[in-house]
Amino acid sequence: MINETILPEHTGWLLLAVFSLAWILLGRYWGKKASGLDGYMLAGRSVGLALGTATAVATWVTSNTTMLAPQFALEFGIWGMLAYSTASFGLFLFAPMAQRIRQLMPRGYTSGEFVRLRYGRSAYLLFLVISLFYALTWMISMAMAGGTLLEALSGIPYVYGMTVVLGVCVMYTLFGGLYAVIGTDFIQSFIILVGVVVVAIATLSQVDLSEVHTHTQATRPALMHVMFPAAMMAVFNNLLFGLGEIFHSNVWWSRAFAMREGVGKKAYLLGGLLWLPIPVAAGFIALAAPLLDVNIVRPDMVGPVVAGKLLGSAGAVVVFVVVFSSIASSIDSLLAATADLITKDVIQQFILPKATDAKLEKISSWVIVGLGVSTWLICLPRVGTLATVLFFAGALVASTIWPIAMGLYSKKTNPRGAALGMLLGSVGGLCAYFLVAWYVAALVGTVISMTCVLLSTWFAPHSFDWADLDPEADPGDSVEGAELAPGAAE
Repeated sequence: MINETILPEHTGWLLLAVFSLAWILLGRYWGKKASGLDGYMLAGRSVGLALGTATAVATWVTSNTTMLAPQFALEFGIWGMLAYSTASFGLFLFAPMAQRIRQLMPRGYTSGEFVRLRYGRSAYLLFLVISLFYALTWMISMAMAGGTLLEALSGIPYVYGMTVVLGVCVMYTLFGGLYAVIGTDFIQSFIILVGVVVVAIATLSQVDLSEVHTHTQATRPALMHVMFPAAMMAVFNNLLFGLGEIFHSNVWWSRAFAMREGVGKKAYLLGGLLWLPIPVAAGFIALAAPLLDVNIVRPDMVGPVVAGKLLGSAGAVVVFVVVFSSIASSIDSLLAATADLITKDVIQQFILPKATDAKLEKISSWVIVGLGVSTWLICLPRVGTLATVLFFAGALVASTIWPIAMGLYSKKTNPRGAALGMLLGSVGGLCAYFLVAWYVAALVGTVISMTCVLLSTWFAPHSFDWADLDPEADPGDSVEGAELAPGAAE
């Protein structure tokens, strides 16, 4: 065992059983509202502000927030905490985009559908590869986090903990689709926010900030230096990674389609405000690890181990519940959104173009099971830390920022330039990942993609009709809100 556990193993199994049963029952309860394909995939397109805000917060408070933010603080100091908090800008900037997506594609289902209609087949296929690879990577990182957390806190073997967490999420997502996901997210977001506040207050009451500062300054002065090069690069890299994650991912697009008209912008803004302080609070406790003489072998374990050391068994229980809720709220979202992407953009587009809605709903449920099994198989050997696993996909998702943003707001964006930007941005970012470091991959990928998109649009402007994004509309219908202010994107 890597660290001395805070909770007895039987307590860990009891907590795991109680919350697993709770999420499954809640998923079944909320899932009863799902009716038809729209109900299963998009919660009937009727999600209001409260549920919309809660699902945005809960989904974005991933295991990577509660476990990777402390790792950032441990490795990069103050800049590390701030680096992870920049991911809130993804929610802030996606807020107006969510409103525009809802207006341009009132009958839309996926982000892949937008890329296909806006840029054509080549960009569409490349986007699917990037999006599906990222979704699987994100699920792997969170399933790993679930097993790692249970092992660190209670000694439950990694494989058993990872299997239970992943299996529970598959079960209740399977029962109710996005209705079940958003319903459980509402409860999980409340637990997460309350738990983080409790841990932060308890930590501040027991740890002398000046002592932490003095000890860190004496033993690891680079962590306190405002010009720490690697940390500064991590800030920009994480900011761009967060933008790429949200801009391209069907997790966020599906919610834009699911929320009622006018709700998406407010929900994402509120979600960003509520999420912003969470990684700072989660990351702060990692700075106390050296002072407390806590032996950290795996850096992604620092958060739960230090909290347990500071707060004892009660603190370990709180951390257990908070991180388990954050993991479940993100895995279920990924399962539902990725199943939608595979069902609508792979199976319907290339295999069963004439499938009925009832058939697609059934296929989607099988895809959810397949995603769960695939993730489980990949997670068995536990490869790398959360950072190395997750940020491998950073270059890929960062390459989609400019194609998505420009495609939503400018009629002139060149389709070939968008495809080339995603391709070269991904290749260049991956080269930076292997040749330089993981914390520059997204930055390099974004710069290359931006250059391709802007130059191709400047030298070979395209002409696009916004109405083409809603092909099922009557010919006489106008696309609500599709036109920008005069000259805004021309």
